[in-house]
Amino acid sequence: MRAVFPGSFDPATQGHLNVVRRAAGMFDEVVVCVLTNPAKTGRLPLPDRLALLAELTADLANVRVDSSAGRLLVDYCREVGAGVVVRGVRGGGDLAHELPMAAANRDLSGIETLFLPADSGYGHISSTLVVAASQR
Repeated sequence: MRAVFPGSFDPATQGHLNVVRRAAGMFDEVVVCVLTNPAKTGRLPLPDRLALLAELTADLANVRVDSSAGRLLVDYCREVGAGVVVRGVRGGGDLAHELPMAAANRDLSGIETLFLPADSGYGHISSTLVVAASQR
């Protein structure tokens, strides 16, 4: 079974990598799909995000990195033949944000969402926090 792990990955964090590694152990293939989030101002150009993710996942034979812009996630999943979306969640706020999207994705396409709780060492990390720390 093929899974898609979508996100803006701007920048990718150790928490993202933890989710990718865990998902790689559960599925035949994991596609890390970099999406453009219109609600976020991009920090890293898309080619840089793709290159970083490819480097971070190079040791995972069943993981590949791709991108998709301007279309629904379910359309991308159909295109690549993915049956499940993987989402990492750090806490209740993430879950509250993700649940309605998971329900809509299932209703639109039948594609299920698997929520992976953050590893205890990464639950406090967000891309926003990483960027703020790097600007000090």
